[in-house]
Amino acid sequence: MTGIFDRISTGNKGLDSVLGGGLPAKRLYLIEGAPGSGKTTLALQFLLEGVKAGEPVLYVTLSETSEELSVVAASHGWSLDNVNLFELASADSVLGVGRDQSILHSWEMELGGIIELIREEVGRVKPARIVFDSLSELRLLAQDPLRYRRQLLFLKQFFARIDTTVLLVDDLTGGSGVRDNHLHSLCHGVVTLERLTLDFGAARRRMQIQKMRGVDFVAGYHDMIIRKGGIDIFPRLIAADHHSTFVGEPVPSKIAALDAILGGGPARGTSTLISGPAGAGKTTLALQYLIAACERGENAVIYQFDERVGTLIGRARHFGMDLQAFMDEGRLVIRQVDPAEITPGEFAAMVRQAVEQGDARIVLIDSLNGYVASMPEEQQLILQLHELLSYLSHRGVVTLLINPQQGFFGTMSTNGLNVSYIADIVILLRFFEADGRIRKALSVVKNRSGPHEDAIRELRIDTQGIRVGAPLSDFRGVLTGTPEYLGSTTPLMDDRPGRA
Repeated sequence: MTGIFDRISTGNKGLDSVLGGGLPAKRLYLIEGAPGSGKTTLALQFLLEGVKAGEPVLYVTLSETSEELSVVAASHGWSLDNVNLFELASADSVLGVGRDQSILHSWEMELGGIIELIREEVGRVKPARIVFDSLSELRLLAQDPLRYRRQLLFLKQFFARIDTTVLLVDDLTGGSGVRDNHLHSLCHGVVTLERLTLDFGAARRRMQIQKMRGVDFVAGYHDMIIRKGGIDIFPRLIAADHHSTFVGEPVPSKIAALDAILGGGPARGTSTLISGPAGAGKTTLALQYLIAACERGENAVIYQFDERVGTLIGRARHFGMDLQAFMDEGRLVIRQVDPAEITPGEFAAMVRQAVEQGDARIVLIDSLNGYVASMPEEQQLILQLHELLSYLSHRGVVTLLINPQQGFFGTMSTNGLNVSYIADIVILLRFFEADGRIRKALSVVKNRSGPHEDAIRELRIDTQGIRVGAPLSDFRGVLTGTPEYLGSTTPLMDDRPGRA
C-alpha cells in the first residue's frame, strides 16, 4: 500500500513537474474550471495512470454518460475497459451498460440516497483513485447550500477513512459561476484550469495551483494545450533552476573583421540583438554565426516566426550559405512557428527541449515581431522573454534575436517593446547614402560581455557571402536615422566579380 506521505503521479508529466513529483496520496483534491478547459481529460489521465500501475480506479459521473466519456477517451487513443464507471443519467438518455457500470435516475431518490449508493460502490470496487464528476450536479441536487456543504463534509470524512486519492471536478456552472471558498478550504489541494478566447487564433489554456497543503509547488500560471494523447502542461520557466557550468569564451563568425568588432565574437551565455530596417541583412548576419557553429561541430536551432522555412533556405543559398547540408547532417534544426497557435510557455518548452535534449549551443529567434504576436500583454511578455534569455544564459547558449524596425529612413520604431536593455549585445544596421548609392552600415552600440569597437563599418552582402569594411569616420546624421557619408570613397567596398 502507498504510504500516507508518498507521492503518486497525476499521469501528466507537466503537472507532476509543477508539483515537484506528484500529488501526496490518499487526500482530497479539487479540479475546477469552466466547460472546455480540460478537466475531464486531466481526470482521465489521472485514472489511467492508476490503471497503468495496476490499481483499481473509479469514475463517478453525475453529468456525462459513459458514451460521452468513451468519446473523449477515444479522441486521445485511450481505452476505459479497466476504469470502473458509476453513472447517473436522465431517463431519456441512451445508456451503454457495462460490467462495471451502475445506472441511477436522479428523480428517483434524494441526495442522501445517491451519496449512500456511491459509498456502496466505493466499498465494492475499493479504488485507489476516484474521480467525482461533477460537483455542479451535486450542488443542483442539494438545492440548499447548507445541505450541499454537509454532504461535501460527509464525503471528505468518508474518503479520509479509506486508502484512496480523490479528485473532485467542478465546472463552476451549478451555482453562481464563481469559486467556492468553502470548498477550497475542505480540499487538500486546488487546481484551476482556464480557457481564454483571443480576438484571433486558437483558444489559449492555462492552469495554476491555488493551494496544495504540504507541497512546495511552482506558483503562477502555466500554459497548457489539449492535443491527441492528453494535456501538455508547460511549467513556468524559472531560469535560476537550470544553471550549468560553462566557459564563456568568444564564439567567432569566421569573418575576421566582424569578429574583431566584438573582441572575438559574442561570448557564450550572452544574447545578441540585431536591429535594423527590413533588407538591411539582419538574418543573414545572424546565419553567419550559426553556420560557423555548425562547421565547428556544434548544434544550432532557428525559430522562424516570419519567413517560411523554404524561403529562408533558398535566400541563404543565394548568399553562399548551404543550410540544407547542415540540416541533413543533424547539426541545424529550423522550426516554423505560428504565433497565432503557440503560447510563450509552449515556446519556452520547445527551446528547453532543443537545448537539453538536442544539445543546441546557438539559438536564433527570427523575429521578435512574431514572438510579440504570440502574447499581446506587453508587460508579461517582457518578463517571459527576460526569463527565457536568462535560462539560455545559464545554459551557456549563444542567443541571437532579430528585431525589425519599421521604416527605411528617418526615425525608426520597433514593435513597441524596448528589448534592448535585456540583451547583452546590440548590433545596429542602417542604410546610408554615399555617391548616389544606398549602402549598409554596421555598428555595435553595446556589449556587456567585454569591449567592443565603436566605429561604424560598411556591411556588404552578395552571392559570395558577407564582408565588413574599414571604419568609416566621416558620417553625418547617424543618430537621426538618416546617416550620410561625406568622406573619401577609398574605404568603401567595391563590387566583387560575379556579384548577382
